[in-house]
Amino acid sequence: MKKSSLEFLTQLLETPSPSSAETAGQRVWIDYVEKFADRVETDAYGNALAIVNPGGHPKIMVMGHADEIGFQVQYIDDNGFLYFQPVGGPDAALARGQRVHIHGRNGAVLGVIGSLAVHMQDRSKEGKVPDWHEMFIDIGAENRKAAEKRVAVGDLITYTVGFQQLNDDIYIARACDNRVGTFIAAEVMRLCSENKKKLKACLVSASTVQEENGLYGAAMVGYSVRPDAALVVDVGQATDIPVANKKKFGDARLGKGPILSRGSVNHPVIVDRLEKLATKNKIAFQRGIDPRWSGTDADSVFRQRGGIPSVSIGIPNRYMHTPVEAIHLGDLESIINLITAFVQDARTGDDFKVKI
Repeated sequence: MKKSSLEFLTQLLETPSPSSAETAGQRVWIDYVEKFADRVETDAYGNALAIVNPGGHPKIMVMGHADEIGFQVQYIDDNGFLYFQPVGGPDAALARGQRVHIHGRNGAVLGVIGSLAVHMQDRSKEGKVPDWHEMFIDIGAENRKAAEKRVAVGDLITYTVGFQQLNDDIYIARACDNRVGTFIAAEVMRLCSENKKKLKACLVSASTVQEENGLYGAAMVGYSVRPDAALVVDVGQATDIPVANKKKFGDARLGKGPILSRGSVNHPVIVDRLEKLATKNKIAFQRGIDPRWSGTDADSVFRQRGGIPSVSIGIPNRYMHTPVEAIHLGDLESIINLITAFVQDARTGDDFKVKI
């Protein structure tokens, strides 16, 4: 991977952007793509769009979501401890003992999610995960008044961990889901802009908000952009770990390429074309299924404007919705190359309709 691309990916993953407060991460994304785009736009809720070859046809949208899971301050008690609720779908079993940042008015405030020492726990209740309202964050405040000078009800919270190399091309971070998707959308734009003279399609790269809260930004962008095809990039469950049941969740592995799934929202014409391009260009890919829904922004985009041909392309991801989500850089490069080939292969008149 290019040094500048890896630096961009690192900055994206280390910039806190919890659902409903994605501004900082969106700024990083815009600063990068505006060097390649013909036009950059944002909307009322902070979705970001970058366009290359705006007069081209068909209009293809490549998108990822900028937000990450986190928490939000709900109550501050008299002793200065913070009580909170989840934003998105974090795992309650992993929360206790974690360092967090509360993103207050005057910057990030360090806190820890408290846990009763093992020596003091009631062993008869061993294994019971506390409810969210039973957990608290300690910011070292003497009392409520002291705490309120630093944080407030409504402040968003994220884990403090950043982007680290685990080994070779495997990296871990707290927010791979799904700023790696926005990274891919940006890199596809960069590559297409470098060969703009050969580009027939209009490419819209999108970084959407509030996927973890309910696919909200994607619905807005799908409606406003009205693309002829939408390629939604999100993480997919990697099952190459000892505790994953492949009979239940399929077989997807890090370093073996993107996951191309069939079923539900995944438009068969686009999936067929992606598979053919992958074979032609010797790009590794894996097969998966979405029998009822994809669980990604594609579920929201494909139903807009009478139906937008869409696919959800998965980035193999171990330990999803934990502070140590693991990805393989080779998979990112494979997805970038495959989607770039799809955009560059598109020709005026392509309609991506199912033939009946």
